Parts: sequence; structure tokens; C-alpha cells
Amino acid sequence: MKLPIYMDNHSTTPVDPTVLEAMLPYFTEKFGNAASRNHAFGWEAEAAVDAARQQIAALINADPKEIVFTSGATESDNLALRGIAEMYREKGDHIITTVTEHRAILDTAKRLEKMGFSVTYVPVRADGLVDPDVIKQAITPKTILISAILANNEIGTINPVAEIGTIAKERGILFHSDATQAVGKIPVDVQAMGIDLMSFTAHKMYGPKGIGALYVRRKNPRVRLAPMIDGGGHERGMRSGTLPVPLIVGFGKAADICRQMMPEESKRLTALRDRLRDGIMTQLDETYLNGHPTRRLPNNVNISFAYVEGESLLMGLKDIALSSGSACTSASLEPSYVLKALGVGSELAHSSIRYGLGRFNTEEEVEYVIRRTVEIVTKLREMSPLYEMAKEGIDLSKVEWKGEH
Repeated sequence: MKLPIYMDNHSTTPVDPTVLEAMLPYFTEKFGNAASRNHAFGWEAEAAVDAARQQIAALINADPKEIVFTSGATESDNLALRGIAEMYREKGDHIITTVTEHRAILDTAKRLEKMGFSVTYVPVRADGLVDPDVIKQAITPKTILISAILANNEIGTINPVAEIGTIAKERGILFHSDATQAVGKIPVDVQAMGIDLMSFTAHKMYGPKGIGALYVRRKNPRVRLAPMIDGGGHERGMRSGTLPVPLIVGFGKAADICRQMMPEESKRLTALRDRLRDGIMTQLDETYLNGHPTRRLPNNVNISFAYVEGESLLMGLKDIALSSGSACTSASLEPSYVLKALGVGSELAHSSIRYGLGRFNTEEEVEYVIRRTVEIVTKLREMSPLYEMAKEGIDLSKVEWKGEH
């Protein structure tokens, strides 16, 4: 076993060696522009892009023509929300989303509010699940789009998107889902789930960074988008720019591997996840699992350790790559907005650690991470007067601290 151990697979994943192998020829020998229609180099690049489109579409049960390539899930989220808002503005100006979305959705929604759109942010239950009925109640005659995350990037909770899709379809409202953490990990079927637009990216499923996709439904209903990037009319006019063929080839290969390996990989990761969770939580008291106990990603464990500061715990576990929240917000000292939305108090939110398992993690690594976590938490609690007081049965909420008057 080599140190450091990587257990932050929600933030990014290593490129699978088979994926890299598939990509390499497209940097040097097969370097054509996929939009060059009048010579062999262009035809070869275009054929490679078409093949990748088919591989990606097969993973989510879509038509290859419904895959629009972007630079990643953040761009896909922006294109979905802003593209729909601009295109359907005459039909309505109301959008519904949830409080536990990724920042790429929440910040885009805030921007749309500045542009005169109204956005309803529906709450979630204590286990992180969105209640489809609450979404139903938020619908107005002006609603043009519902956007709900498929699987949360911090707590791993998997939302009932098929039910939300049914509600959207009944009302003739478009439905977008940010499926960045779900695609490649769990079965995702845009038809069965009633999804009209869906964001996802290659680097969360052992593909390269810098390439993502937006699934855009072509019929029943045909979804139209206003582009955010204008130019040569690439990607059916929705997203101009020369296609990065090597990255697209890698994305296609990664999707193909996920499609074939998903049943066994999911089973293996679920077993490792449960071992990790139980190994830590049976040896330490005052630990709390965040998110739904069973409706969660096979590779996600998010635990709050009472009387321990999350940053101190991460420092103690410096030979293990972990996260105290989402990678995109880990530079801020605010407690996780996702955990706060679940009703987790600030102290516990600050003490939460997200373990993200992946394809290349081993049982040996899991055992090491359990052992180290238990050691460091125990050590930090030994230094904590609050933990000592709590163990003595003192109710900390009733303690009057000096300087409070």
C-alpha cells in the first residue's frame, strides 16, 4: 500500500489507463479538426467524435444526437439554465430548483434573478431528499424549468428524479438534472427518469478534465436552447468551438468502461463504503452519518464527528486525501450549506468529513483509513474540554460561558 491514499473521488478521479491509451493517438497522429469536412484528417476526427457520442449516449439511454459537448458540468449547468431562460422567456420567467444543488446551479440561478427571473429554492428533508410534492406545490403558471440534482456531491443522497420528471411532464414544464456525481456510478436513464436536459462530466468517471456534456432532448418535447457561446455553429448551434477530439475520445471510452463495469463496481464500492462507515462509527461515539442511510451513492460516506474540528481532523489525516465539503467550496471557511440545509448545526457541520471511494481504492486502504480516523478523532477529543464535559453528563447548551454578558 502506497501513501498518500486518495479518497476524494467526488472532487475528481484519476484517468483510467485504458482511457489514456485510447486518447493518445488523437494528440499526434490523428490530430484533425472534426469540422474539417474535405480531407481524411477531418473525417477521421469526426468518426472518432461520432463513436464517442454513441458510447456516452448508450450510458444514459439517449440518442447520440442529443449529446452536446461542453467544457464540463459547470458549463453544462450554465447552458441549461441560462439557455432555457433566454429561449423560453416569453412563455414564463419562473424556475424551481433545490437548496442543495451544486454551486454551478445556485450561482446561475442567482444571476438569473438579477436578470429579472424569479427562482424558488425548495427545501430538503433532514436526510437530504427532495420531496416531489414540495416541488409540485411550487409550480406556477409561469414556471418554465425545474432543476433538481440527481445525486448530491457532498452527502451522496439520490433524489427521486423520476417522480419529479413525471410532475414536470404532466405540467408541460422542462426538467433539468445535474447528474455529475451519478452518471457512471449508478444507472441513469433519461427516458425512464423523464429528464429533458442533463449535465455531466468526464473527470468524475475516470475520464479527462476539460470535457463534459449536456444531454438535450430532441423529441417529446424537442428542447431548444439559446447558446451562450456563439461562433461556427458547432454542436447543433448550441455550443460553438472546435471540438477537443482527444478529450472526447477519452470521455467516450470512460463512459463505455463505466457502462460495462457498473454492476460489479457498484457492488464492490458499496461493500467498501459500508465497511468504512461501520468501521469508524462502531469504534467512535457521537458520530453522525449525513444524508440518506440507503438512498445514496455507492462510494459516498459523510460523517460528522462531534467535538472535533473538521480542519484539525483533515490536518491529522494528511496522508489521506479527503474533503470537509465540496471541492468547489473547500476554500471557504463557512460550514457546508448542504449540511445546514439538512438542519445540521454549525458545530457539527464544521466537523464533517466526506470520504469518496473510487475504482482504484483497495480493502487495505479502507482498513488504514478506518484505523487512522479513529486514532486522530480519539486524540483530538482527548484534547477537547467540551468532549470531557459532555462525557460527564453536563448539558453544554445550558453552560454560561465567560464573556457572554
